[in-house]
Amino acid sequence: MSTAHMNTARSTVLAASVALTLTLVATACGPAQSTKPDNASHKPGGAYSVALTEPDHLLPGRTTSSYSLQVLQGLFDPPTSLDPEHGTVKPLAALSWVTDDNVVWTVTFRSGTTFHNGEKVTAGSFADAWNAAAYGPNGWDSNYYFAQIKGYDALNPTEEGAKPTARTLSGLKVVDEKTLQVTLKAPFGQFPMLLSFPAFAPLPKAAVAKPDTFDTAPVGNGPYQLDGPWERNQRIKLKKFAAYRGPREAMADRVDFKIYTSRETAFTELQAGNVDILTTVPAANSAQAKRLFGDRFSIRPSGTMDYLGLPVKDPRFADPRVRKAISMAIDRQGITQAIYNGVYKPATSIVGEMIPGHRPGACGRTCAYDPAAAKKLLDEAGGFEGTLELYFSNADATYEQWMTSVANQLKDNLGIKDVKFRKMAPADLSSLLNEGRNKGPFRQNWVIDYPSIQNYLDGLYYPGNRSGWSNREFDALVAKGNAAEGTEAVAAYQQAEDIVLRDLPYIPLWNWQDQSAWSDRIGNVVIDSYAAGLHLDSVTVND
Repeated sequence: MSTAHMNTARSTVLAASVALTLTLVATACGPAQSTKPDNASHKPGGAYSVALTEPDHLLPGRTTSSYSLQVLQGLFDPPTSLDPEHGTVKPLAALSWVTDDNVVWTVTFRSGTTFHNGEKVTAGSFADAWNAAAYGPNGWDSNYYFAQIKGYDALNPTEEGAKPTARTLSGLKVVDEKTLQVTLKAPFGQFPMLLSFPAFAPLPKAAVAKPDTFDTAPVGNGPYQLDGPWERNQRIKLKKFAAYRGPREAMADRVDFKIYTSRETAFTELQAGNVDILTTVPAANSAQAKRLFGDRFSIRPSGTMDYLGLPVKDPRFADPRVRKAISMAIDRQGITQAIYNGVYKPATSIVGEMIPGHRPGACGRTCAYDPAAAKKLLDEAGGFEGTLELYFSNADATYEQWMTSVANQLKDNLGIKDVKFRKMAPADLSSLLNEGRNKGPFRQNWVIDYPSIQNYLDGLYYPGNRSGWSNREFDALVAKGNAAEGTEAVAAYQQAEDIVLRDLPYIPLWNWQDQSAWSDRIGNVVIDSYAAGLHLDSVTVND
């Protein structure tokens, strides 16, 4: 947990003193980092390029896409950040966060900072941004990240046809220009970790007034600012923000995001020297990347997971036995070996292996390959009729490869005759799934925001989630974990995990291993396992 002293009379969480109750082992989740001995001689300045898949949005509250978050990492400073090696909470836009009870938090921000347009950053800038994201009718993707704050329910009524009874969160109080008091609905010790997510970054007045315009030309408070228009499906250029007064001054003058339609193409471009950093080297190219890039290639455990999501409100998938049959009919070991070169690891839990509280084998027989048992279970549930549509994006060639393997295994092992693919651009798929317009299973990916089981539980199974699943017992156990600390919190989260594994709205498939490579033009490459990804400000340029 992010607060280590919940039972003391007063809990004060300051920059360097915050530690997770369960400390991560550095070798398990440490960042990729260049260690070339000449790094110390690198001087500020220069430009470098990063391979990227086309983002869906660049307004922080509108997106949870890892492609977007990588750009936002340079453009915005949220209140806190996570240490890339240990996962501990550090100050960013905020200097301190103080609480007596893990319900009422007083957040104090830095003075003298501005947005890229010169507008002063104040506590009100944060409150305005959070209110806009939390207001249900706005339809921003990060909406549920604000569900912990008092007043969220008034902005997001669940009754059919009901309208919000408020426009702002009652739990936010601007005390003065640098102080924001935040009242939560219930105790939540991990609140400082949550504040590291880009959706909690401040917004200038123009963003709230004209979000569509701002979405394509964002104005942030981070070390980099936009350098020219977002060239759709081509590039996004950033330049150093000269007036930046935060704690992470940029080393390079410019960053050029080059947008590619596939990781394979991006890897070829890296080999040719046309791009400097690829944070997602295809697993099939692992041996080649190690040979070509040597100490400029990194492979490390990741909190990223792939799942097969199931629309549980569709009568064909309503019976948990059907969902479990599909899971048991999938050969995870065979797929990860054939398509991911054995780099990815078959999932036996909904939680990444490097997360405190991960339990190997939590999924039990349900995640074990057993075609005979799968067919028997499906028959007991009444079988499957109609076309099975599988939804995935075109962002990576391996998505279609593993979906093809899954389709063939479901045909062979379960006797499902008619399987069709629905492949589309990531942004289009995201919109379709968020609106519940899919008619079958879909690829669901989760990139961890901070190192906690809770992040998976809330991130995947939030109210109105893409699968349509809900469970009151699950909600109560998550709330119990949020209000607890240490082993008691982990135990509650694990019980909540048991419930989702019992009902299986998302079938765990495999745990990623992050692979990155970079050119010899750059150094001091730091890539963490959380939402920040590549630390753009740290990278130095040799020439």
